[in-house]
Amino acid sequence: MLGSKACSVATRSFSTSQNILNKLRVAVIGQSTFAAEVYKLLRKDGHKVVGVFTVPDNGNREDPLASTAAADSIPVFKVKAWRKQGTPLAEIISKYRSLNAELNVLPFCSQFIPMDVIDYPRLKSICYHPSLLPKHRGVSAINWTLISGDSDAGFSVFWADDGLDTGPILLQQSCKVKPNDTVDSLYKRFLYPEGIKAMAKAVNMVAVGTAPKVPQSEEGASYEPSLSKEELQMIKWDQPSSAVHNFIRGLDSAPGAWALLNNEKVKFFGSQLWNKPKPDGDFVEIQGLVHKGIVHPEGLLVTCKDGSLVNIQRIVVGGRMIPAAKYGKMNRNRESLQVTENEKKIFNALKLIWEGILNIRVQQNTDFFATGAGSMDVVRLVEEIKDNLKITIMNEDLFMATTFKEFGEMVILKSRGDIAKKEVKHAYIKLYVNNMDVSFPHQLFINGEFVDSESGAVLESVNPSDESVICQVQQASAADVHKAVQAAKMAFENGEWSKMNARDRGLIMYRLADLLEEHKEELATIESIDSGAVYTLALKTHIGMSIETWRYFAGWCDKIHGSTIPINHARPNRNLTFTKKEPVGVCGLVIPWNYPLMMLSWKMAPCLAAGNTVVMKPAQVSPLTALKFAELSVKAGFPPGVINILPGSGSETGSAIASHPDIRKLGFTGSTGVGQVIMRSCADSNLKKVSLELGGKSPLIIFDDCDLDRAVRMGKNGVFFNKGENCIAAGRLFVESSIHDEFVKRVIERTRKLVIGDPLKRNTQHGPQNHKEHLEKLMEFCAIGVKEGAKLECGGKRVDRAGYFFEPTVFTNVEDDMYIAREESFGPIMVISKFPSGDMDAVIRRANNTEFGLASGVFTQDINRALHVAEKIDAGTVFVNTYNKTDVAAPFGGFKQSGFGKDLGEEALNEYMKIKCVTLEY
Repeated sequence: MLGSKACSVATRSFSTSQNILNKLRVAVIGQSTFAAEVYKLLRKDGHKVVGVFTVPDNGNREDPLASTAAADSIPVFKVKAWRKQGTPLAEIISKYRSLNAELNVLPFCSQFIPMDVIDYPRLKSICYHPSLLPKHRGVSAINWTLISGDSDAGFSVFWADDGLDTGPILLQQSCKVKPNDTVDSLYKRFLYPEGIKAMAKAVNMVAVGTAPKVPQSEEGASYEPSLSKEELQMIKWDQPSSAVHNFIRGLDSAPGAWALLNNEKVKFFGSQLWNKPKPDGDFVEIQGLVHKGIVHPEGLLVTCKDGSLVNIQRIVVGGRMIPAAKYGKMNRNRESLQVTENEKKIFNALKLIWEGILNIRVQQNTDFFATGAGSMDVVRLVEEIKDNLKITIMNEDLFMATTFKEFGEMVILKSRGDIAKKEVKHAYIKLYVNNMDVSFPHQLFINGEFVDSESGAVLESVNPSDESVICQVQQASAADVHKAVQAAKMAFENGEWSKMNARDRGLIMYRLADLLEEHKEELATIESIDSGAVYTLALKTHIGMSIETWRYFAGWCDKIHGSTIPINHARPNRNLTFTKKEPVGVCGLVIPWNYPLMMLSWKMAPCLAAGNTVVMKPAQVSPLTALKFAELSVKAGFPPGVINILPGSGSETGSAIASHPDIRKLGFTGSTGVGQVIMRSCADSNLKKVSLELGGKSPLIIFDDCDLDRAVRMGKNGVFFNKGENCIAAGRLFVESSIHDEFVKRVIERTRKLVIGDPLKRNTQHGPQNHKEHLEKLMEFCAIGVKEGAKLECGGKRVDRAGYFFEPTVFTNVEDDMYIAREESFGPIMVISKFPSGDMDAVIRRANNTEFGLASGVFTQDINRALHVAEKIDAGTVFVNTYNKTDVAAPFGGFKQSGFGKDLGEEALNEYMKIKCVTLEY
């Protein structure tokens, strides 16, 4: 047999000066896209292809070489066999000779060609072989290159003779074998693109008379058998790990190395040598091994004879390829999709489309990408399905269902209008509240599944409106954090998320935003009963801004880029320097309880847009919308491991995230004190990147030339918005003395009119505080203010009803050294201080006399004064004649002990990326 199978896509051509070439009459004998690409280069170099001999059609599918030649009106002969009982078929030989070819070119040929054909042309025949002859003669050459552990792979173009790949060598090219190379990766990287160019180069060398004929030496020669027999595909475990790894990767493309796993035949793919500590996992029996295999989040770990480890990433069980990490955890007897007769026709049409694109016979377990398909093949698939079946799919639909059976079922569901994405089965909490049915998970979300915590510990979620227990939620332990981090790491390093185009990641994020909008009333209701947010505010801000955030950062996915830098050249050579922005890896996110879904979105959306994966802890007291979000993320199409949601305590779950060595970035919003603890932990663990959005005591300066009614309205909202549970709340108002009394009078009138009550009622303006401990803190805060001599104008106490309701409060006569002037209440408490008329610089100094620097505001109609204050005030955000006006496109973050780093805007992306500088010399 001459040649071997090629599995990739072709690239550019070798070209010799056309004026020195003798144009040859060439017959091309072979098959596959490889042969078709060689054919194109020969014609491009001016040679006359007088005929093409290839294999018969496979059903309705013509070989690519035949299709390519027929399009150019070149004679095509589809030969089933060249011999019968060892004798050349005279009819075929006659057709061949009638072409009068000067050279036979066999770029890929799986048939035995008679010597009557090989020796007939004036210049004889040249053939491609995927090995460095004389080593690895035979049909499975490249497989044996890997199995033998060769450090070099390559190909030979040789002069065909009557032996098996024994003719003289015309040219050879080699490449280094990488530790995890497979047949597919070697073909894609080298054997296919360079082999095509080399065949064209060899023909040109023959044409100008410079082609050598170097006899093959028998020294180092080898001929190994075809690996088509099942017994030759079985893994022999009585070898060191390197030999086992080489054998598995040598059969990685096809047919697959196999072993008995728990007494069933399983094929192994994606082998890697394992140099890390043994992970925890589930044990499985492997026949022939003393030690049991370990199924863990990154695959199946095998201990070989020498005690070293090999990790397997994918396995085929019962004809279906699954992640090895899922072995024993998936229902392989799941009920198949029941299809109608018309839907069977869709399956048949899909099969023809796949076979037309992949040029192979498609089986139920055929994996689209494992066959070597690339991005253009994905585009073609999407377009052909739309044109032929009138069904619209998206690129990421294929990424989520890469095998033919799964893909076909997804398309059928699409045609029905059903949800095509994976549905995660889990236990629901179902409620009828706010005149609607709502449901949400109550377990941890790890690696695309809802699971119980390892410890079995739970948290109680309490409705702050009536103090009733909504449900119990699983509480993550440090062990659960480790599992989630390993899943996120696997998804980042080897999962579909890391392989996906940035634009396709953006499409998934857009889909998530659409799902959030579709469920916005349900999400706002859950947010209201879990955090006390007024429903109308939750609908507009908590959920509405979350949706806007996902859409904004979805648009950034394919717009993250570096730059070129004009550095000094290393004369006489030149240099090119450019930067790349890359994701940092696994990111830990810890968020507060005041805006549960919005804080999740502010941090997670830019993190994912940059290409990272996430382990996130929602607030212990308000985890429910985060868990509902996890459910929707699966429907949106996020691959397993990309998003992990772990409710839990700060002391255990949050601490485990901050200190985990495999987390490369920590984003935190919360108190300054906890932020300091987290920063120390991040430094001690692995110096992970940190961004902190911490406490605030945001000053709002109101000058006497302001629009007073607007200042009163905005000032009130600046304090009482979201029950005062707002990180940028106006923590201290400085009011110019000439308008102080009138401002106080008006603001008290407005404050007393606020409607306090059930947050689900549409007329409610002020709901309950988030949880009991916070309510008690606010009562203590007011007591200190009264004790220190501040004047309590209104409020200051708990409302006499069930629930954590606290009256909106106004203090005046507040001096700079008082506790309530220095510390953040994080509640509906307005603190008003007076400043003398005309003393602008003094009030700016007072406003800056704090260790916080999150936000600030100024009301004045004097533009010069406004800009002066904006320049001198030491805060990350300055509002002028407005307050609380945040937007997804505007960066948000503080100075000093209010933290560092930005949420929102383009700047937020930088928090989740690293910049790499690359310099080339040429």
